[in-house]
Amino acid sequence: AAGRRAVQAEIARRPVVLVADFPHSGVLLPAKLPSASVMFTHNVEAEILERHAALTTGLRHAVWRREAEKMRRFEGATLRRFASVIAVSARDAVALVARYDLAHVPRIDTGVDLKFYEFQAPREAAATVVFSGALDSRSNIDGIEFLLRAVWPKVVARKPWARMVVIGRNPPAALVAEAQAAGLNWHFTGTVDDIRPYLAAGDVAAIPLRVGSGTRLKAFEAMAMGLPVVSTTVGVEGLGLVPGAEYAAADDAETFAASLCTLLDDYGRRGQLAETGRALLEARYGWDRIGKQFETICVDAMNRGSGRKKAKNAVRSAPASAKEPPRH
Repeated sequence: AAGRRAVQAEIARRPVVLVADFPHSGVLLPAKLPSASVMFTHNVEAEILERHAALTTGLRHAVWRREAEKMRRFEGATLRRFASVIAVSARDAVALVARYDLAHVPRIDTGVDLKFYEFQAPREAAATVVFSGALDSRSNIDGIEFLLRAVWPKVVARKPWARMVVIGRNPPAALVAEAQAAGLNWHFTGTVDDIRPYLAAGDVAAIPLRVGSGTRLKAFEAMAMGLPVVSTTVGVEGLGLVPGAEYAAADDAETFAASLCTLLDDYGRRGQLAETGRALLEARYGWDRIGKQFETICVDAMNRGSGRKKAKNAVRSAPASAKEPPRH
């Protein structure tokens, strides 16, 4: 109630544009929104729960499926209240239009602060794999469980000196205990004020996610700092990365382990992926470019809301902006 009152007080000041972040914030908003209203949705939220359901059986499957259905109803009803819904990838834009019959879904690229995440050249001797992500996220927990149980035994069979650093808040005690009981060279940092020193101490970034939606910033943060990335398809979904050229693709345990081992061994390959990744980010995904995209979307919402400009692409199909830009 306090949150609703605070938001309503701001809306009463007649902002030229209202931007909500994540559909969950919709519970704080009144039923009738200003004409220039924008929802910045970072995922297709129901899809996350659907993917959890697909990985489970029995009672767990039934629970995840029920939660997914509830989220589909909530997400659809919330997004349809807004004049514009921002998607973070072309794939998400198409999915949101198809799922919820939305009229205007502009796309914004995922970006990274290239001044904050400074590039460092790979070290010649490599031993450390890193993962970054909050461990109170069920998607991240599932990925780390997959890495720990299915992938890492295959890594240490070939590289017994390999080390894993998991950067992120609230690691489950049972997961930490499992790694310790197995005698693995794993370190869980817990909450850190700055992930950069931990990324800088790593040699390869692992993104073993099997569940999720939207896009993952962890991929771009690692690439910005010169870390080659080994990822599942879900881990880099929506980012438009080219497998083999900009990251190592691995969707099963054997391929994932082999890719990690190869990169730990191959200094030249690590350097190639590091340089290619950083060059891609500088060309297309720096915050200056992303900021201009967001500004354009907000100005368009203001213009359409005030009636000074007719909406473009307001058709019940994927907008033209949802197409991937050409690669150069």
